[in-house]
Amino acid sequence: MVNSYAGRMRVHVVSDVHGRADALARAGDGADAVICLGDLLAFLDYSDAGNGIFAELFGAPQARDLIALRTAQRFDEARDFSRRLLAGLAGDPAEHFRAAAARQYAGLFAALPEPAYLTYGNVDLPAMWEANLRPGHRVLDGERAELGGRTFGFVGGGLRSRYRTPYELDDEIYAAKLAAVGEVDVLCTHIPPAVPELLYDTVARRLERGSEALLEMVRKTQPRLALFGHVHQPLARRVRVGRTECVNVGHFAATGTPYALEW
Repeated sequence: MVNSYAGRMRVHVVSDVHGRADALARAGDGADAVICLGDLLAFLDYSDAGNGIFAELFGAPQARDLIALRTAQRFDEARDFSRRLLAGLAGDPAEHFRAAAARQYAGLFAALPEPAYLTYGNVDLPAMWEANLRPGHRVLDGERAELGGRTFGFVGGGLRSRYRTPYELDDEIYAAKLAAVGEVDVLCTHIPPAVPELLYDTVARRLERGSEALLEMVRKTQPRLALFGHVHQPLARRVRVGRTECVNVGHFAATGTPYALEW
């Protein structure tokens, strides 16, 4: 474990890993600890159609077709397309997805350095994490931890959306987790506060869902930092809300580079 009061502290923060076990293995180099803000799984890769669970099960051409439908926001057609492909799988389709996710998680958690503090992303499957955790991995969701004399709060998951990703929550449940965390020095979430510049993806050309409750918590408690991911190519990576610096830590799957905190 990290000695919270010994000299300077350096923490590396990652989010939206999406299968990058190779880069994750190096994420702790030079750091006292790693924080992971979720989305470990690669389900559908918009930049590389051959990557991810969907392509593993159905092939890159079918993944490209699904990406095209979702990018055009033709979500009903995308769901129908997926259902037709699922119907062609032998046995229970859910078992195929679980097996593919289990293979990814095994490699990702084996690569994740220790100590690491994690919370879930909206595409994660929380029930599958426990079997892969190592002794130095600590999962927090609606909870706090102390690192280097500072208090960090963690809230995982996303809010209900038209994408229907696996770990989406009702607004009230999400707000209750924020309330349980309370006042902290650094607030760590997967999704951003509901600030338009932080929500707009300049490549996908759409607004992702952020949390009004998170924005209100930032305004009320004024942590030093609010850290998050989720939006891969945001219009703005940093926005100040009062005294709080709200920071998108970056799309780790694309950059392979963690966001560094030092104090």
